[in-house]
Amino acid sequence: MSRKGKVLVAMSGGIDSTVTALMLNDEGYEVVGITMKTWDYATSGSSKKETGCCNLDSFNDARMAAVQHGFPHFILDIREEFGDFVIDNFVEEYMAGRTPNPCVMCNTHIKWRALLKRADALGCDYIATGHYAKIRQHENGRYFIGRALDDTKDQSYVLWGLQQDLLSRTILPLAGYRKTEIRQMAMDYGYPELAKKSESYEICFVPDNDYRGFLKKKVSGLEENVIGGSFLDKHGNILGKHKGYPFYTIGQRKGLDIAFGKPVYVTEIRPDSNEVVLGDEADLEQNEMYVGRINWMKYDGITPGMEATTKIRYKDKGSLSNLYPDKEGIKVRFYENAKSIAPGQSAVFYEGDDVIGGGIIQGGFKV
Repeated sequence: MSRKGKVLVAMSGGIDSTVTALMLNDEGYEVVGITMKTWDYATSGSSKKETGCCNLDSFNDARMAAVQHGFPHFILDIREEFGDFVIDNFVEEYMAGRTPNPCVMCNTHIKWRALLKRADALGCDYIATGHYAKIRQHENGRYFIGRALDDTKDQSYVLWGLQQDLLSRTILPLAGYRKTEIRQMAMDYGYPELAKKSESYEICFVPDNDYRGFLKKKVSGLEENVIGGSFLDKHGNILGKHKGYPFYTIGQRKGLDIAFGKPVYVTEIRPDSNEVVLGDEADLEQNEMYVGRINWMKYDGITPGMEATTKIRYKDKGSLSNLYPDKEGIKVRFYENAKSIAPGQSAVFYEGDDVIGGGIIQGGFKV
């Protein structure tokens, strides 16, 4: 029995999760590796070789690392759990005219819960992943996520939904390292091919990153039902016809197949009438938004007007704002206009490097 405890490590077969497992093993934890099968690439219709998780090569890479370093490894099939929630939510959100973030939904509702359930079954004290983020405990006793040292890899944004019971038992060993250091560690461990392995930023269950094609396959008769809706300007004038409202996202400029002699952007999506509103870049700017389905981390709530840096998408640098409790969610008032606020995306609130909490954007507006 390890004096540091027993830890269940999610191993995708990629560099980050593999190095995580090997680091914890070296530090004296009793490591158990587990690879979660969330999606079947063999039947997804992808036209190119998959580069992320969920394929046989990744499973074998994870198992080989475990065997070579003397700790057990299991494969966990959660395709049914994953599909029922993450994929259904993905489709439902696009059909409602919103833009979902399936990685957030998967982390929040599927992966961590599945890990904790199996950790308990295997007698593990902790769970661990290769995410670049910190976990800390406030003096008030609450656990919260913080930004990683490597801001180019920081994944705190996609972890806002993790609840206290999950955070209290999670270890994130990569928080204090840069990606270049992790690649060097992989080399030092004797895995040069792993160190060179490319990373996939695609949605794991969307072949070739073609979400429109994925929606067409999942929703019977979709294309026939939505093609031919109207592009409108902000005054309601018809500008032309589009391919169907689910195939557009807020802020989109390319692929509109309509020419005006100047850049135009998707500023609003109206699913009930199958209309897509186009406007200038300035029309994307808004200074307030509503956020629902809140999960608080650092504090169990906020005082009205609390200042926070709010991120409205993964690559967003964040904008200063004030937060106000409002009905069942939060009203966010930005100091300066925010651009392309997309319902369905996540809003994450930061105090310095610490995540206060987050939620799902319901809509933005200008006052």
